[in-house]
Amino acid sequence: MVTSTTVTYPRDLQALLDVLPHLNPSDKALIERAYYRAEQAHAGQTRKSGEPYFTHCVAVAGILADLRMDAETIAAGLLHDVVEDTSVTLEDLRDEFGAVVAQLVNGVTKLAHLPMKPIGQKTDSNNRSSTFNKEVEYIRKMLMMMNDDIRVVLVKLSDRLHNMRTLGFMKPEKQEEIAHETLEIFAPLANRLGIWQIKWELEDLSFRYIDPDAYRMIASKLDEKRGDRERYIQTIGDRLRAELEAHGIHNTMISGRPKHIYSIYKKMRRKDVSLEGIYDVRAVRVIVEDEIQCYPVLGIVHKLWRPIGKEFDDYIAAPKDNFYRSLHTAVRDENGKTLEVQIRTREMHEDAEYGIAAHWRYKEGNKGTDEAFNRRIEYLRRLMDDVRDDGQQESSQAFVDRMKEEVFEERVYVSTPKGDLIDLPIGATAIDFAYHIHTEIGHRCRGAKVGGKLVPLTYQIKMGDQVEIMTASRGGPSMDWLNEALGYVKTSRARAKIRHWFKRQNRDKHITWGRESLERELKRLGVLERTSFEAVSKLFEYEKLEDFLADIGVGDISGAQITNRVLEDERRREEASRLANLTLKPNLATRSTDTLPAVGGVTVMGLEGLMYSLAKCCTPMPGDEIVGYITRGRGVSVHRADCSNMRGNHDLERRIDVTWGNTAPVQRYVVPLEITAHDREGLLRDVSTVIADEKINITSVDVITRQQIATLHLKIEIRGPEQLARILNRVSGVTSVVDVQRLRQ
Repeated sequence: MVTSTTVTYPRDLQALLDVLPHLNPSDKALIERAYYRAEQAHAGQTRKSGEPYFTHCVAVAGILADLRMDAETIAAGLLHDVVEDTSVTLEDLRDEFGAVVAQLVNGVTKLAHLPMKPIGQKTDSNNRSSTFNKEVEYIRKMLMMMNDDIRVVLVKLSDRLHNMRTLGFMKPEKQEEIAHETLEIFAPLANRLGIWQIKWELEDLSFRYIDPDAYRMIASKLDEKRGDRERYIQTIGDRLRAELEAHGIHNTMISGRPKHIYSIYKKMRRKDVSLEGIYDVRAVRVIVEDEIQCYPVLGIVHKLWRPIGKEFDDYIAAPKDNFYRSLHTAVRDENGKTLEVQIRTREMHEDAEYGIAAHWRYKEGNKGTDEAFNRRIEYLRRLMDDVRDDGQQESSQAFVDRMKEEVFEERVYVSTPKGDLIDLPIGATAIDFAYHIHTEIGHRCRGAKVGGKLVPLTYQIKMGDQVEIMTASRGGPSMDWLNEALGYVKTSRARAKIRHWFKRQNRDKHITWGRESLERELKRLGVLERTSFEAVSKLFEYEKLEDFLADIGVGDISGAQITNRVLEDERRREEASRLANLTLKPNLATRSTDTLPAVGGVTVMGLEGLMYSLAKCCTPMPGDEIVGYITRGRGVSVHRADCSNMRGNHDLERRIDVTWGNTAPVQRYVVPLEITAHDREGLLRDVSTVIADEKINITSVDVITRQQIATLHLKIEIRGPEQLARILNRVSGVTSVVDVQRLRQ
């Protein structure tokens, strides 16, 4: 005869196992062993509250059990502090509980033997080692290990949640420090994982310590009207349930949706309204059998009560980035009261409350078969890969700052032309959007449309925008995108991608890009034909031209720097020429060597009284290398040295050397420009406005449009090369302008 024995567990262990009826005997045995091992290891230790430290371990395991996590994760929750706070080692855990439990505990164990400073404290550049941020390095370690096993973060979130629940026993300054860290990192992380149940509680608990006055004000107002609100929700629920059943929709669950204090506070600040102006303080949630019922329920809700414009969101057709799905609408009842209604299936509800934890599968041999879970894991790994710097050399603080910006910051939701919902940090630009979609799209981004209209690449995306990126078939990013002053890029993710693109190119390509950039800049200034690359490199004190071109190609030398150096050299040489009163002998040896005084800024070497004019074919201006041509009856025609009309050996006897003399301050020079841009309404107006702002006269304009590309030929009157450089830069910044340059002819 076999007699059965009943195992009697401690009350808290029994309560923990009661939450986990799905676990098999071996899983329960693992949890039991972890329980007793942690109890033994923490014996004699107490918390600030005076309670045994082990109560914290059991509470963390209980939160993981509520998330329906597997036995290994719950065991790790029980043991999560033993390596950090006791004599137990990781090797001990690996021997007793296996590699998985040991790895999870390692992921939430803080690094030892490092000095500590709170998050946000500035680093002392004179003593970096003394201010090494142990907490930040620990967070980095945990986030990186998340890439291998997401359960590391679930254990840490459970640990942080219980610590926040018991934060009242800490000193006030420590309370605020931990609350800020929780609100900046751990609550947004729970949101990214889709675990609403943990996210909202972390936010409310943090807010309680960061701004206790605002917290108490909102809480008291909610409490004052709690009874009325609950009766109202009950009435609304009964009426809606009856209407749904009348339309054949049965087995629905209708309940009031609790409003969380911090979310109310954020909406009050964002919309600049009082508590009464928040639509969803009164809210109900409707849970139906399957997805096909969600939209009929929405129609019935809108039939019963009048919907409020712009307060409807369909997160079923277009889920959020954290995979959240639900229908949201706001309505106004017969008495003018506002009400928010959420509609979702049971699966969507479980997914919203527990996020990635809801997709963890515990059955033997079934892990990895849940496609939804696999998509979430792939999404998180891609997120981590995007945030992680390619060189692996950034500091821990920089890494966590990047995580806070890219993953945890306040977001705006925008859509692609296909309707996919994308969330980006507030202030993100069109280029940031392109890099979020795909790295190659970012590299080849050349333009953007919002709502079908062209916008500059510096356009900051707004909530609800539909963004379309226009790409080139090949090519890469511009170094200008890394110039923070120009405002092309907001996110460190995009900056890292751009830097990586330039870093991974080899020297030959850097030289090629540098040569192309230098040629483009000199062409833009109109000095390409008379200025050698070697001469420009000497202005930057480079001994080898290749080194100079490579540094341009990698972005160490910008186009603006080249423009400034070249123009400075032009002014210096022009001034030297004037001071020395340089005049060159004419080609005709029989002519007089007397020099005519400067007329309108040009010194002509030749016959006395001979007049000159600036040629209209090449429109020379001070700074250009020039040559004279004696015409029949019209004096000397002054051309640019690179003018095509001056090429060849014909009529050499008519050529005469000239130089720029003392330029008259009121002299203006006509310069032709060619502007290439994506055609759009108002393009010519915007270009003209920029030119008019510089007090420059446009003498002629011609526009040719082919296949939505506009080519503008303008002639403008300028005072000198500085003004030309300035107007080239300003016109290039006009929306949809692709290129602008001075024409030779």
